[in-house]
Amino acid sequence: MKRSTSVSHSLRLRVDLPNLDQVTSTLRLDCLDQNFLMFKTVLVALAIVFFTSVAVGQRTAPAPKVELERITERGRQLAEYDVAAWHATDAVLELKPEESNVSRYIARKADSKWTVVFGRQNEKRDRFLIAYEATQGLSPTEFAVKKYQPPKEDTEFYSTAAKAIDVSLADFRGENRPYNVAALPADANQIYVYVLPAQTKADVYPLGGDVRYLVSQDGSRIIGKRQLHKAIIEFSSSEDQQMVAGFQTAVLDDVPEDTDVFLVLTRKPSVPQYIGTRKYVYRIEVDGTVNYVTTMEAFQKIPRK
Repeated sequence: MKRSTSVSHSLRLRVDLPNLDQVTSTLRLDCLDQNFLMFKTVLVALAIVFFTSVAVGQRTAPAPKVELERITERGRQLAEYDVAAWHATDAVLELKPEESNVSRYIARKADSKWTVVFGRQNEKRDRFLIAYEATQGLSPTEFAVKKYQPPKEDTEFYSTAAKAIDVSLADFRGENRPYNVAALPADANQIYVYVLPAQTKADVYPLGGDVRYLVSQDGSRIIGKRQLHKAIIEFSSSEDQQMVAGFQTAVLDDVPEDTDVFLVLTRKPSVPQYIGTRKYVYRIEVDGTVNYVTTMEAFQKIPRK
C-alpha cells in the first residue's frame, strides 16, 4: 500500500547488518490439511531466508493454540492500525497541516472504531499536544478530521504512547530506509511498540528487520524486546505468476510472529503463508488465523513434483 509521508512518523536509521543469503524459487508442493488426511497440489512461491543468528528459544512442542490465537490477534490489530493510520493521514493532508504542529501520529481503537491523533509532545514531555484528531466512520477507510487550535492536551494514552515510541526508537537499529511505528495496548496497561519496514512500492511488501518492544505503564522504560525477524525480504506481486500460497523459513523462534500475520493481511493478492521454523510448520490463513500444520521433518518428506 502506498503511504502518505508528510506527517508520517517513519524514521530513517542506518546500521550494518550481517550479510544473509536470500534464495527465491518456485516449487510444487503437496499441501497438508490440519488432520494430515487430505493432500492437494498447489503452486507455492517459496522465499527462503537463511538466518545466521541463534534462535531465541528452543521449543520441545509446537506453540499451543492459545499462543497462536494471541499472535493472530496482535497481527490483526497491527494491520488495522496500519489501515487507520494510512487513511487518517490522507484525510489530514487535505487540510494542509502545519508541519511545526505535527511530528507524530498515534492510533487507538475503542468501541470497534479507530481514532488517529496527530501532534507532538510538549517540551516537558508530559503532554501530547493534539493538533488534529481523525475519527473512523462507517468504513475502515473513512475518517472525519477535527482541528484543535490551540492544540488539545493529552496526559493519558497518547502521551504515554508517544514516550514509549521515543524510548523504543532510541534503542532501535535499522537499515537506511523508511520504517513505520505502531503503539498498541498490552497487558497490565503496558504498551507494545512495533518498528517495521515501511512499504515504499505499491506491489512490494517488506518483511523483516522488525522489533516488538514492551514498554512500562508510564512509557519511560523498555521491559522487553523481541527481534521478530533479522534480514528484510521483499515479497513482490507478480502478474506473470499465479501465487496461491507463500512460504518462508525463519529460525529466531519455532513460532510465527505478529508481523507475519500483518504481511498476510496487507499483501495483495491475499494468499495464505506457510512459516517453516527449525522444527515446525505453520500456516497463516488470509484472515490472519495461525494454525499448526506439521513438523518440519514430516514437511520435508512431502514429495515435490
